[in-house]
Amino acid sequence: MKFEGIYTPVVTPHTSNFEIDKDKFVQTIDMLIDAGVAGLIVAGTTGEYYAQSAEERVMLMNLAHETIKKRVPLIIGTGAIRTEDSIYFAEQAKQAGADALLIATPPYAYPTSREIALHALAIDRAANLPVMLYNYPGRMSVNMDEETLDRLGRSPNFCAIKESSGDPNRLHMLARDYPHIQLSCGMDDQALEFFAWGARSWVCAGSNFAPEAHIALYKACAVEGNFDKGRRIMSAMLPLMRVLEQGGKFVQCIKHGLTLRGIDAGPPRRPLQPLNKDDKRQLAEVIKTMNSTIEQIELESAS
Repeated sequence: MKFEGIYTPVVTPHTSNFEIDKDKFVQTIDMLIDAGVAGLIVAGTTGEYYAQSAEERVMLMNLAHETIKKRVPLIIGTGAIRTEDSIYFAEQAKQAGADALLIATPPYAYPTSREIALHALAIDRAANLPVMLYNYPGRMSVNMDEETLDRLGRSPNFCAIKESSGDPNRLHMLARDYPHIQLSCGMDDQALEFFAWGARSWVCAGSNFAPEAHIALYKACAVEGNFDKGRRIMSAMLPLMRVLEQGGKFVQCIKHGLTLRGIDAGPPRRPLQPLNKDDKRQLAEVIKTMNSTIEQIELESAS
């Protein structure tokens, strides 16, 4: 499977009493497809899978597949601490019609390189679907290192990796030593560097509410090879990226950004709390400035 373009880890909209808002979920998917994203990821961290029951996760898988109707690829996350639970979610994803799986390191357990590989290989045997690995040591405390990646070479299904370590040396290592594993940007403020090193896809939560901006950067760098334009777009996006990452309010910002776009994503599930008024005002301002700046850049490049 080829991963090219913007892949959105879809938020899970909630009602005021924290129930999943199915209508808003469907509306979000349709908006993103109409905006031109290349694929959708369900049960990622941005979708708050960790705060959902198994029944809710399976319901969202099936609802996403029914809504997408094969218009774009559907990637489903298998995140769980126990390998048995990840296998269950992978099997349910296959039954739901997933095109690929997202496999992360099990959180909290702190597995070794060998244990991470055995975990992923067990999921692979159960589902036999294309896999995008997800390396995020900031949350999981461990890296999918060379030993892990070498062991995963036993299966051709491991065809991509969302790299979210933030370590430039990891980026260089993956691009140089593992060219058979497609490199996907998972660190938003390094998107320009990822594209320079050959990444053809970007998994970006901010595309939930700003797909056009993320697509513009991808097209400038990965499609047109115009890194001068890409740097200008990246410069316009950096203030938003800083706001998203500050203060541990990432999911809240993504959900409120979608609300500002006209789809009320509701509150995050507890223990997370919604943004305060000042945070909402700051987010709205940086989004407005970013959009107007990128619109001007696009107009200038077209003239």
